[in-house]
Amino acid sequence: MKKAKDGTVGYSSPSGGWGSVRGMARIARTEGSDPAAFRTLARQNKPGGFMCVSCAWTKPAHPHPFEFCENGAKATLWEATRRRCTPDFFARHSVAELQRWSDHDLEEAGRLTHPMRFDEASGHYVPCSWEEACAAIGAELRALEPKSTVFYTSGRASLETSYAWALFARLYGHNNLPDSSNMCHETTSVALSKTIGSPIGTSVLDDFNHCDAIFFFGQNTGTNSPRFLHTLAEASKRGCRIVTFNPLREKGLLEFRNPQSTEMVTGGKTEISSDYHQVKAGGDIAAILGLCKHVLAEDDRRLAADGKHVLDWDFLEQHTHGFREFVAKVRGTGWEEIERESGLARADLESAAQIYVDSERTIGIYGMGLTQHVRGFENVASVVNLLLLKGNIGRQGTGVSPVRGHSNVQGQRTVGIAEKTKLVPLDRLAEQFGFDPPREDGVNTVEACEGILDGSIKAFLSLGGNFVRAIPETRRMEEAWQRMRLTVNIATRLNRSHLINGRVAYLLPCLGRSEEDIQASGPQVVTMEDSLSCIHGSIGKRKPPSPDLRSELAIVAGIAKATLEPNPNVPWDAWVGDYAKVRDAIEATYPDMFVDFNDRLFTPGGFYRGNSARERIWKTESGKAEFTVPDVLNATGYADESGRWRLITLRSNDQFNTTIYGYSDRLRGIEGTRQVLLMNPEEMRRAGLSEGQRVTLVSDAGDGVAREVDGLAVTPYRLPDGCVAGYYPELNPLIPLAHHDHASKTPAAKSVPVRIRI
Repeated sequence: MKKAKDGTVGYSSPSGGWGSVRGMARIARTEGSDPAAFRTLARQNKPGGFMCVSCAWTKPAHPHPFEFCENGAKATLWEATRRRCTPDFFARHSVAELQRWSDHDLEEAGRLTHPMRFDEASGHYVPCSWEEACAAIGAELRALEPKSTVFYTSGRASLETSYAWALFARLYGHNNLPDSSNMCHETTSVALSKTIGSPIGTSVLDDFNHCDAIFFFGQNTGTNSPRFLHTLAEASKRGCRIVTFNPLREKGLLEFRNPQSTEMVTGGKTEISSDYHQVKAGGDIAAILGLCKHVLAEDDRRLAADGKHVLDWDFLEQHTHGFREFVAKVRGTGWEEIERESGLARADLESAAQIYVDSERTIGIYGMGLTQHVRGFENVASVVNLLLLKGNIGRQGTGVSPVRGHSNVQGQRTVGIAEKTKLVPLDRLAEQFGFDPPREDGVNTVEACEGILDGSIKAFLSLGGNFVRAIPETRRMEEAWQRMRLTVNIATRLNRSHLINGRVAYLLPCLGRSEEDIQASGPQVVTMEDSLSCIHGSIGKRKPPSPDLRSELAIVAGIAKATLEPNPNVPWDAWVGDYAKVRDAIEATYPDMFVDFNDRLFTPGGFYRGNSARERIWKTESGKAEFTVPDVLNATGYADESGRWRLITLRSNDQFNTTIYGYSDRLRGIEGTRQVLLMNPEEMRRAGLSEGQRVTLVSDAGDGVAREVDGLAVTPYRLPDGCVAGYYPELNPLIPLAHHDHASKTPAAKSVPVRIRI
């Protein structure tokens, strides 16, 4: 591990640069990348190319020569690996043996090549035909009550596949359609719908060329969406002030060395954040209230001095509701309470707020550091409150901009992956496909887990992802999982979820996004939506690793045909033969967003599907943008006590979601291990802990359930008092299923109550 001058673990170079190049090269060697893999990278995130399966950051109309980041390259090289996970592999290794392998080693087995069936008698996966798999799954589903089944979707499935998957579920008879957004940005969907009438962010890429300030909350760009650093660096160079609130000092939010510039030769770098504030985990409501308190005070001062306002009073009167109640809350909250709950000094908050006061156009950015709290709704609503004060939504260079984690996770919701029926045009689907869709809300991720625990959920079908590893309450869930009747996983590479099986289990290998998809009408295009609401076409060119793979859409159609009665209005075979026909159906269901869908697939920069809030059309209960009055300043959902710590779970630089590419968290200076507990050196001293000492983290949820993770090496790191940090998903066993945002049920993984046992 690398040490900073203050004795903490750290990284001395900027993000990007030669470190990023070396990180990509290491994965290329590990995966045995061939020249074709590098030709594939050259087409990544470009019009007429394929869209990265990693983060959801937008794709520019005028791409860089290499329009991929370190993590995006790792994801593509990982998909293009020369390793193969064949039937012979499963013949050599039982499921029980594989359960003892690490996450990294499981995925390093390589690409899945054949459809496999779990044989309960032998404890091994055995090969089967596609016809056998689809027929058996269909028979199992027909024997089950539809509402006792769950159809889960990870973030990588295309719009076409997602639309077909959601339609299949509803034709079958349920809305049990949780997806990965339930685990990360469901809080966004709920909070933004309530406050601005739109479940998604309002900024577009061009806004970053015109903003004067960017206020950043709880999003680690350097690890989770590195291509965004190009946009931030350009904004910083032209004088935009970037003010960051984050518990950890993350290298990607401090400085960046552009691998595609002369900085690689000169050793130059670009400062990202002009101001950086290490807010206490769960302290963002208090911090933002402090910002608003100073803005209101400045408005008072300027009005008295020269009769002018800081606030945009025309906007407030015409477009907002609840302003006076919010002002009363701000004025009635003392600085002492704000400082205590945020962990920040009044002077620092006033200094940051002054940047907001002095900026004509501001964008508010946030990530899961806000959404994954018990009061995550109030976190997100607080960002909206701040922006509304100066009319910073619905103007060029402004907006609220949640950074989504997984490619197309936002788009899946757009085309019907939703457990909430109010989000789906059911009447239009009924008319379009001649059936009566179920009108009862389905289950989200937390509710699906509750149903598996109590036995009411009998089957779980997963379109991608690593659900069992990603969810809270890992150990209890693994035990309950195996009591289900049916589990089905559609995937590219082996992961832990494929080894925690129901009595009947199938593992179905699919094409990757970078690979050619040849159907009856020829090569197929798929589409996805980025986090700035632009739709992009994607076409793979790489040769698939096995002739026995099927596309995700073909797999979904095969299972649907084996499960459902024939419906002449749902042409599964025609859809598989020509994905353009699926897009025609999407356009018919969502005509306002997908006008001329097939004609706009490769629009440079994607085509914008629109956002009512960006046009200052507020689809809220009041018909206006809503100020929210927080009733708490602590988003954790629990009070501080002696010996209780706020655990923040993190992803490493060598990771995307649950996929572990390696053991190098370069940007934090941690190498060779993931079994660490990051802790403030001064608090280590007060607790009598030494660097490298092995400790156990124990849940302090107070619900009587024993949860612990042992063998964690205490590691000095710059963190706010009362906060510790460690890696996801290794620390997921400590998160109670009931520890979630109160409004959206997003698991609260950024402030988990724990104690340290020596």
